[in-house]
Amino acid sequence: MKVGVLSGGGDAPGINAVIRAVVKKGIQYYGYEMVGIRDGWRGLLEGSFSSLDLKAVSGILPKGGSILGTSRTNPFKREGGAEKILENAEKAGIDAVVVIGGEDTLGVAHKMSELGLKCVGVPKTIDNDLVGTDYTFGFHTAVAIATEALDRLHTTAEAHHRVIILEVMGRYTGWIALEAGIAGGADAILIPEKPFDMDEVCEYIRRRQKRGRNFSIIVVAEGAKPKGGAEILYSETVDEFGHVRFGGVGYYIGKEIEKCMGIETRVVVLGHLQRGGSPTAFDRVLATRYGIAAIDLVHEGKFGYMVALQGNKIVSVPLKEIVGKRKTVNLELYDIAKVFFG
Repeated sequence: MKVGVLSGGGDAPGINAVIRAVVKKGIQYYGYEMVGIRDGWRGLLEGSFSSLDLKAVSGILPKGGSILGTSRTNPFKREGGAEKILENAEKAGIDAVVVIGGEDTLGVAHKMSELGLKCVGVPKTIDNDLVGTDYTFGFHTAVAIATEALDRLHTTAEAHHRVIILEVMGRYTGWIALEAGIAGGADAILIPEKPFDMDEVCEYIRRRQKRGRNFSIIVVAEGAKPKGGAEILYSETVDEFGHVRFGGVGYYIGKEIEKCMGIETRVVVLGHLQRGGSPTAFDRVLATRYGIAAIDLVHEGKFGYMVALQGNKIVSVPLKEIVGKRKTVNLELYDIAKVFFG
């Protein structure tokens, strides 16, 4: 059997660990021929492949990014795109594809499965917003990076008596903001699931001032929005899956705080630092477990499924059950965080 592997959407620490696990077990245990599909679904559209042998995956476990590259290509936005993928897969002799991606990439996998391409999904997004799984790999690393940033920002905020706002990723959900905010001792956490009131935010700062704390740290997800308002966009252009680019909410909040409080405010946008670099041990282990489970599903002929973590067990979830859905933050966890606001 010849098995293709692709990674689509935004990169996340741990993709290479998945590829390594899929390839090593696929070759050494099942005798499969493994092939890399370059740059996500674009590789199958353009017939861009590379050999994935044991040498190709040697030493990639701790590396960030993806040795196969990635893209946000949506074949269903191209005329005849789906048919081209089926044609190129058949031409290359690819019998099945392990698809590493988030909701968009896996949504394509689901549609292609229905058209006859045998797909197994691996959940990848640093936003941790995929339903059906407790955690996606890359999320733990993103939270660790944001938490370290908060630890560093605390010292400079305290020294200069400032408010510092850390804007983190999270277009539609606030998982990174919430968990990093709790771990980093943030004085307010603003997430997409809970539109914020600037009067409340300023009150948190006043409350701290009354206790003699003349600095504050606020964490905000890029998709957070004010009550009654819209999300703040960096650009209104959309990608092939219809997503706009969020960004700038941190600067909006900073200006509002300076207006209502007269206190010096600084904004740090963490951006792609959250995606880059080496994955944490947790993400390396989780990604490895996912890769092994994915190639096992291929061997079992169980296509149209995504591997997932539920509790401490790796299970399989039908792709049709995750498409078009989004896992929002645990509001019980948010209530815990609120105890420490202000």
